[in-house]
Amino acid sequence: MEVDAKIIWLFVFVALYWAYCFWGIKGALTARTASDYFVAGRQISLWVFILAATATSFSGWTFMGHPELIYRDGFQYAYASFYAIAIPFTGVMFLKRQWMLGKRFGFITPGEMMAYYFKSDTVRLLVVLVALVFSIPYLGIQLRASGFLFNVLTDGLLEVEAGMWLLSVVVIIYVASGGLRAVAYVDSAQAILLSGGIMIIGIIAINAIEGFGQFTQGLAALTAIDLETGKAAFGETTPDGYSAYVAIPGMIQYGAGLGTDSAPVGGAWTGIMILTYMFALMGIQSAPAFSMWAFGNKSPEPFAPQQVWASSAGIGFILMVFAALQGIGAHFLGADSAFMAAHPELVNPVMVEVLQKIGADDLLHSPSNPDMLVPQLVYLMSDLAPWLVGILAVCALAAMQSTGAAYMSTAGGMLTRDLIKRFIIPNASHIQQKFFGRLGVVAIVLTALVFATASNDALVLLGGLAVAYGFQMWPALIAGLIAVTLTENIGAQYMPWGRWPMTIHSAGWGIFLNLGLAILVSAVTQNADEHRHRMTFHNFLRQHAGLSASKKGLVPIAWIITITWFFFGIGPGAVIGNWIFGDPADAATWLFGIPSIWAWQLLWWVLGIFMMWFLAYKMELSTVPEEEIHALHEDIDDIQMDIDRPS
Repeated sequence: MEVDAKIIWLFVFVALYWAYCFWGIKGALTARTASDYFVAGRQISLWVFILAATATSFSGWTFMGHPELIYRDGFQYAYASFYAIAIPFTGVMFLKRQWMLGKRFGFITPGEMMAYYFKSDTVRLLVVLVALVFSIPYLGIQLRASGFLFNVLTDGLLEVEAGMWLLSVVVIIYVASGGLRAVAYVDSAQAILLSGGIMIIGIIAINAIEGFGQFTQGLAALTAIDLETGKAAFGETTPDGYSAYVAIPGMIQYGAGLGTDSAPVGGAWTGIMILTYMFALMGIQSAPAFSMWAFGNKSPEPFAPQQVWASSAGIGFILMVFAALQGIGAHFLGADSAFMAAHPELVNPVMVEVLQKIGADDLLHSPSNPDMLVPQLVYLMSDLAPWLVGILAVCALAAMQSTGAAYMSTAGGMLTRDLIKRFIIPNASHIQQKFFGRLGVVAIVLTALVFATASNDALVLLGGLAVAYGFQMWPALIAGLIAVTLTENIGAQYMPWGRWPMTIHSAGWGIFLNLGLAILVSAVTQNADEHRHRMTFHNFLRQHAGLSASKKGLVPIAWIITITWFFFGIGPGAVIGNWIFGDPADAATWLFGIPSIWAWQLLWWVLGIFMMWFLAYKMELSTVPEEEIHALHEDIDDIQMDIDRPS
């Protein structure tokens, strides 16, 4: 049997990628202490962190899932591209301060930091729980997606489950052997592959459409409203009578909930839904793993450039433009059978040809089943440039493994430090800690693989909880986790309100309950001794991270800029963007030749970069402290912590 050229190139580039991944062996040789292994000896350098943190923030879901949902839901969902700003916004709020505390007190895990601050082991266990619930389903989704991609690109030669297990072997080896240092160096290359791959696939899509002019003509036809019925010819119609592909369905929809008889009209992505969904994605950099990234840095110097330029500007541009071209453009490449039947003159049916080649005619013929979108766009290059298929497959694999590797490493560290060392082997040596850390990595990956193999549906349900749980770390309370569970699929199916009631994401319900309880409990349970203990942290941060007197007057301006951006850019005020730059139903009125909603998103993306610059640099939330931070100890173990163990 003759082997397809693209399959040969696929395995050639995967082999080269794996060879680079074995950088982890160098990490293993240099990891002499627990601090070396779990937080890279606090020596992660500027460019390594910028690239590695970017790769960790934007996973295979950005590469594979994001364009697919833009295809299904249109530009109302494309507001999710603002997570290029929302994710590092959390970093602006917390990373510099966590680095300072880690440097000062020798924290290695966020559980140690929380336990020392609250003088409680209960909160330590809560942090480990969040880390595991975040890491296992999130990792399982990434690994299964890699198996699915390689199943498509090898024409079924590699089964999904077999590919998933095989592709996991190398990531287990380099993460378990080298710890966070190995993850950081491999993630640096993965960031370049991730961003470059998304751009190349976007270029492939617009080239197959035969130019941007053809793209906008197709977009005008796709979003037109039938004058006789007042309904959208394709997809849903919003309550205002616009196509749901180019308009969000209002600020909020009371009484609506997914999975109930009162489902949202015109799509789920109302203004409040977009805002609270961004809250969920902000959970990525407030999840416990990113605290360990903060502890691992040599200094806070890389925080601001990563948050402002690499993420907000760089990834933001890629998502706003190239991911949109992939998602919307698929309608004009044969992915949408209804549109192709109505406007054959606007469709280049190359995706139909791909499906016929791989014998899967019905996998992608309606916006309700877009799982094959990105693999098909990659497959388009099989005959023209089979070597490019190999490169793009590695880009996708790197995107999927970048986040997974970081969560494997950090979760293994938390299992070791916050469970085994705290409760089972208090005097564990550095060698023992590294050993248990490696066992933790293997256990986490195997658990994720078993979940992914046994039940993909269950994995998706758990994955929906992951980032929403991460956001509850803003005030770490169990109440928020309960609220998230009861408003996500896994719990909402048993509740009368359904998933995301009132078009508010589960992360929103969780944070509302957490903040309310935190304020109430704090008001009635003040303890003078505990207050004095906590003030040692706050006084330290005020001394080293406080604003200079000359900048105190900028605080109200910072609040105004931030609240305005969140309200109009990604919140209820974004409804203005439906029509301000032209009638969504009349392409002749589109001021910039593109739908008003897309122009609005691009405008607020630019303003979002300015907001991030103002907060990170001008307000000094992510800059290097003027005074040098002196470590009291290299490891928190050297401090006698006054924490009562649970009885």
